[in-house]
Amino acid sequence: MARKPALSTDKLKDLGVEKLAQLVLDQAERNAGFRRQVKAALAGKSGPQAIAKLVDRRLSGLARARSFIEWDKARAFAEDLRSLTDTLAAELGAAAPGLAVDRLLRFIATHEQVFERVDDSSGRVQDVYYQAIAATGDLAPRLTTADKDQLPEKIMTALGESTHGYLADVTAAVAPHLPHDGLARWDAQLKKAIAERQAEEAARPREGWFYSMTSQWAGMRQTIAGARGDLDLLIALEAEKRPHMQDTLGIAAQLLEVGRSAEALDWVRKPGRHAFVEDEGDMSPDKVSLEARILETLGNAPAAQALRWRCFEATLSAEVLRDYLGQLPDFEDIEAGDRALAYALDMAAPEAALQFFLDWPRTDLAAKLIMMHPDHWDGGDWHILPKVASVLEHDHPLAATILYRALLDDILTRTRSKAYGHGATYLGKLALLAENADANRPGEMADHATYLAELKQAHHRKSGFWARVGEA
Repeated sequence: MARKPALSTDKLKDLGVEKLAQLVLDQAERNAGFRRQVKAALAGKSGPQAIAKLVDRRLSGLARARSFIEWDKARAFAEDLRSLTDTLAAELGAAAPGLAVDRLLRFIATHEQVFERVDDSSGRVQDVYYQAIAATGDLAPRLTTADKDQLPEKIMTALGESTHGYLADVTAAVAPHLPHDGLARWDAQLKKAIAERQAEEAARPREGWFYSMTSQWAGMRQTIAGARGDLDLLIALEAEKRPHMQDTLGIAAQLLEVGRSAEALDWVRKPGRHAFVEDEGDMSPDKVSLEARILETLGNAPAAQALRWRCFEATLSAEVLRDYLGQLPDFEDIEAGDRALAYALDMAAPEAALQFFLDWPRTDLAAKLIMMHPDHWDGGDWHILPKVASVLEHDHPLAATILYRALLDDILTRTRSKAYGHGATYLGKLALLAENADANRPGEMADHATYLAELKQAHHRKSGFWARVGEA
């Protein structure tokens, strides 16, 4: 296939001014968003105020609009919004960062009414707002000292009651670029606002669920504390949360980083958010890896290693096992590695062991495990088993055959007609693997010819499937 010629500034310049102008004009006629970008670029020749004036008209129209955008126009609408943020970031941002940030905040503040007007299941429109938030953070370091001082107040005015979460996102984008005294004032204002709002909500009659801004504001205080390097405040705010909401691992990691290992150990052992999310609870690999590193900094390497091994036995985490083996002396790691592989093969749940052998990777042991439990595999695991079978089919045809048969049997037994195409593919794979698989199969396992005959007898009425097989 011939490679498409790459575009570059130099090559485009070779077209000449008139040809380029005509191409721009033609595209502007077809694309409303591009047309607005061209107009903004032309306005820029008169200075940033001219660009701002054009953008202000567009923002005012966006804030006033209420009509629903039909599905077939949603993509064009998203691209139009993207052209607006591109103009703000590139054209106005380059000339006047303060003016650009003001208008980016105005744009971000339109999100609630915009989301009411369009079905954004594709996420295109939301991506544009995230792009605007990122652009705000990129422009923040270029603001004047006065503009930086005023930015927190502008953010709170534009987004202070936004429930969508963009207020916290904007805060995270700009906080690292603001002076510490300005961040301290912002934190004090948020602290006061939280206290006042909590007092109001406490006095309000309880009538069902309602959203409180105080949790988002508290999260912003933590962001600001992080930007100021005030770890103690960040921890104090985290401690105020309910246990199942606390990011205990995140706090422990930050404490470890600054050398406060004893405190880090206390936090990593608290039953925080990870204990309610991870199926492994206290043996989640992320938690164990962090706790083991903390124990080592405290001089308790044996406890760290014992914890890693218990975690491996509970979760078969390849990452944790690598950490465990990496701390052992030469040659001892080989013996321990063999012991771990034997444990996974003989003692663990087959599904967990299979994933471990694929992660390690030891495909030979993955194949051995499959053949040790030929009737165990659930063909309903269509999101996992086809990938595993594909990995194994070249070097381990018998193991791949077991999985492909499980997948095909599940499709036909459950009459999953939408999956008949996949079933035909699996049957084709089985035919290709048959010679090598039959040569190594155990006596209780039917050869391919017998399996195919039984399949035709049991499912001869599924004409839709056999038609797909014929097409294949």
